[in-house]
Amino acid sequence: MAEVQSTFSLRPGDAAPSFRLPAADGVFHELSALRGNEGLLVVFACNHCPFVVHLADAMGCLAGEMEADGVATVAISSNDIEKHPADAPEWMGVFAAKHGWNFPYLFDETQEVAKAYGAACTPDFFLFDRELRLYYAGQFDSTRPRSGQAPTGDDLRAAVKAMLAGEEPPVRPFPSSGCNIKWKPGNEPAWFA
Repeated sequence: MAEVQSTFSLRPGDAAPSFRLPAADGVFHELSALRGNEGLLVVFACNHCPFVVHLADAMGCLAGEMEADGVATVAISSNDIEKHPADAPEWMGVFAAKHGWNFPYLFDETQEVAKAYGAACTPDFFLFDRELRLYYAGQFDSTRPRSGQAPTGDDLRAAVKAMLAGEEPPVRPFPSSGCNIKWKPGNEPAWFA
């Protein structure tokens, strides 16, 4: 399990790249309809990554807290399902239900959305304000799989709190860490090495 860090092609203040993607049930969701009154968290995730599994329950809980504050959540899986069938849409709904994800979990089959966001790993977090401008791109918290520490979401929770208070975005937040997105052969972005 190699740990990869996000490369952040989006910068604070950049607009969220638009998308229209299906959930596991085939229903399509558009970026503009997903945001809450105060913002939107976009999470690149998958079913099999140990980093995602490590914090999946805590992410479901934090998403519920954020929703109460007007910040919606959406998760997107962009992995190549031919090589990683555990990440296929038929398993996404099961994974989401198991971990209390009461938010859309979408499938980016072409991987174009992951490229547009500059997502590098699972999980990779992008927090947008009410105007869908990037406020925070960074880690959930400092815990890692097999660290013996339970995930808290402290970094992301602090970013949401600061955003809602109208504070300036954090300077150089610690990047997301996880397994690299599983790119389809020949579909790797230029920055992927």
